[in-house]
Amino acid sequence: MTKTIDRDIAELRGETRLPRHVAVIMDGNGRWAKKRRLPRLAGHRAGRESVRATIRTGAKLGLDALSLYTFSLENWKRPRLEVEGLMRFLGEVLDSEYLELKENNIRLRAMGRLEMLPARTLAALRETIGKLSDNTGMILNLCLSYGGRAEIVDAARRFALDAAAGRIEPETVDEESFRRYLYEPALPDPDLLIRTSGEMRISNFLLWQLAYTEIVVTDVLWPDFRERHFIGAIREYLGRERRFGELKDGDHER
Repeated sequence: MTKTIDRDIAELRGETRLPRHVAVIMDGNGRWAKKRRLPRLAGHRAGRESVRATIRTGAKLGLDALSLYTFSLENWKRPRLEVEGLMRFLGEVLDSEYLELKENNIRLRAMGRLEMLPARTLAALRETIGKLSDNTGMILNLCLSYGGRAEIVDAARRFALDAAAGRIEPETVDEESFRRYLYEPALPDPDLLIRTSGEMRISNFLLWQLAYTEIVVTDVLWPDFRERHFIGAIREYLGRERRFGELKDGDHER
């Protein structure tokens, strides 16, 4: 299997239309655990290898960025013990995965209402971001305490403060200038969104950035997602024709 995956990655690396930025909604941890009569947290822990496989594959493909929907604002409404367990688990993962991220030349980013994270989790996150800051490879962007509507609201709030202070003229604002108020404005918009577990919705994820993103949905539950599934989604993306609302040559004649 490893030789097959390595061969597939080598073939794809020569493809000029590879996505620069891939975003993933990692769904199905709870259902995976329920099918096995395990606690929900067991599903999240089982998904750790899926995260590793996805990051490794993205780095080997030479992607510019990989965004993972790690913990949404809505997730704070889950049972307290589950949330606390997830926060502890996140801190553990940041500590234990640092060396592999370093070896794969990964840069780490995080976006969302990070101030809501427990102090220990936030400290581990910031420490890991700092330790990887000299890397030059793929950006791993963790969306934590994140909501797409909240991002736009927070951007609008910062814009309003700048307008009230006279730092900008509201009538001069366009999409590109407003974009500077988003959490990570330098990241390119995702070319591809992958959602696991078969659900057909974007769940308040990257609402601004996904305007023209290609979407691939797989029935595979996140803890079962591996390199071959990621590569399969990339191949499906490569089979699409991206139009961005425009007509291609000859379309007007059809």
